[in-house]
Amino acid sequence: QVQLVESGGGLVQAGGSLRLSCAAAGSIFIINRMGWYRQAPGKQRELVAHITSGGSTNYADSVKGRFTISRDNAKNTVYLQMNSLKPEDTAVYYCNAEVVATGRGYFYDYWGQGTQVTVSS
Repeated sequence: QVQLVESGGGLVQAGGSLRLSCAAAGSIFIINRMGWYRQAPGKQRELVAHITSGGSTNYADSVKGRFTISRDNAKNTVYLQMNSLKPEDTAVYYCNAEVVATGRGYFYDYWGQGTQVTVSS
């Protein structure tokens, strides 16, 4: 009914940059918060950043000053610009969106399939 499709992951050297994109598609009525989470091997999934429909943002302390989240409401797309990448940023990155699907009266959390980001030292 609602799908999140991510792109932009890959392999980069420490200090490099990557840009992730996530487009929401399907029977969408409203999207509230959109964001990115990540999960490294052997660790729990953690919030990286999220952004509300009004543009308010929140970042994990570990990425503040290096990552920037943005969104295009007309395209139902959220972006994550990652600069000054470190080996500890290596993880699978998941897109998340809080969506009211058409015909439903409540928000529901949807997740993308994940995209691998690997930062070599």
